[in-house]
Amino acid sequence: MLFSKYFSRGKKEEKVLEKIRSHIELLCKACELFSTALQSEDTGSMRAIIDLEREADGVKRKIISGIYEGAFLPYLRPDLCRFVETVDDIFDMLEDTAFNAMSIYLPHSIREESFRVAFLNSRMCEMLLITFDAMVEGEDLRERVLAIRIYEKKIDDMKFGILCDLRELAIDSYWYGKALSDFVTGLTSISDIIEDACDHLQIIHLSMR
Repeated sequence: MLFSKYFSRGKKEEKVLEKIRSHIELLCKACELFSTALQSEDTGSMRAIIDLEREADGVKRKIISGIYEGAFLPYLRPDLCRFVETVDDIFDMLEDTAFNAMSIYLPHSIREESFRVAFLNSRMCEMLLITFDAMVEGEDLRERVLAIRIYEKKIDDMKFGILCDLRELAIDSYWYGKALSDFVTGLTSISDIIEDACDHLQIIHLSMR
């Protein structure tokens, strides 16, 4: 059942949907870049994530402006804006995590698990884009949403192990310890915000029934 059966999809609506999709695509690109940069310790790519976040900010402003210029029915606009703002929150957390990654060296005891979490975050972003496309087409979201929740649960379980390993580390510098703690918090919190974004898609989807 198509999105257009529920809402008029004129030029304004199509333009906003295209920009929302572009916004999520930028997030997917940034998450994948982060995952590869973390493993290769590529500071230049980490800085590129900050540039992508700025580009995404511009796209977000255009989306919000398009919505409040009259795209979509009024009752749908707040939920669409919440979804877009939540995607922006993911970007902000990713940017902060990339910044912290440039300030630390990863201890051997948490390297592999950190790489896995970054990889799973990237897969979750891809699934968020797939879920958005399914929502636009009015398709059933249950399997996509379940996949996102499974990823989030995996990362939650891994977070506990990483934190346990962190407690065993001898930290020489307060600022290094803080940057490392902030890095781990950010890395393992990205999945929570992706799940929140997925929840907003479900709300929008339910409003289409």
